[in-house]
Amino acid sequence: MWKWKGQYSINYLVSSTPNSHPNSPPLLLVHGFGASIPHWRRNIGTLAKSYTVYAIDLLGFGASDKPAGYSYTMEGWAQLLLDFLDEVVKKPTVLIGNSVGSLACVIAASESSQTLVQGLVLLNCAGGMNNKAIVDDWRIKLLLPLLWFIDFLLKQRPIASAIFERVKQRETLRNILLSIYANKESVDETLVEIIREPANEEGALDAFVSIVTGPPGPNPVQLMPSISIPVLVLWGDKDPFTPLDGPVGKYFSSLPSKLSNVKLIVLDGVGHCPHDDRPELVHEKLLPWLAETFNF
Repeated sequence: MWKWKGQYSINYLVSSTPNSHPNSPPLLLVHGFGASIPHWRRNIGTLAKSYTVYAIDLLGFGASDKPAGYSYTMEGWAQLLLDFLDEVVKKPTVLIGNSVGSLACVIAASESSQTLVQGLVLLNCAGGMNNKAIVDDWRIKLLLPLLWFIDFLLKQRPIASAIFERVKQRETLRNILLSIYANKESVDETLVEIIREPANEEGALDAFVSIVTGPPGPNPVQLMPSISIPVLVLWGDKDPFTPLDGPVGKYFSSLPSKLSNVKLIVLDGVGHCPHDDRPELVHEKLLPWLAETFNF
């Protein structure tokens, strides 16, 4: 546990082996919405063979604090990451994020000098903290009145509690996960519990409501041109949340032709969480890029 701002307990993990290369940068793994450190269950052991690996539970998730009345923002999570690098890791680090975790990494990198963030790996980067972010997508425009209505409902405590109770039921969670994973075999009981267990903790409902109804935060389209460090973008082509043919997917697909520091690899038959959906495919692309980019 690490105390952030002297008041919030933040859960993190650090893993390395004697074979970890002394000149290689540490890696910090940042989960997506509803997830936590164990969502990297299929990656930490492999990555720790060559690197010192950190993984963190963002405030509001996993075993980190879920403070009552806290207003969650993308900018707040990005600042948490920067403070963690500054106070705990204390070395230039490669940030590896999934979904909203990716976006938090992008914001952190855009606000940091290269002394803290040395590289970025984005796994199906989100366009915002919630679905209200990308209003130039016709699908979001169509759903916007519904999203506003859901926001209204979630701000009524009894209704929010009833919805949240339904969402965190094992069968509901399993069905949600099956819809966002392409490799259905990866949706096992362990994964369901990884998502479900923290949702039963005090403060989880408040975090859920704040995140779903809060401001979407900075748009990656506006931030990426300001980032000059090496960036690897891995994108599952079967992602229903941030599809390749949506505004965010199309933007990241166009980046390599505009920015020389960005490399994009589309992962065939992979969903929204590539690292857990098809970990062997992610490692096959990620490990050579890390070795080549950071010269060791």
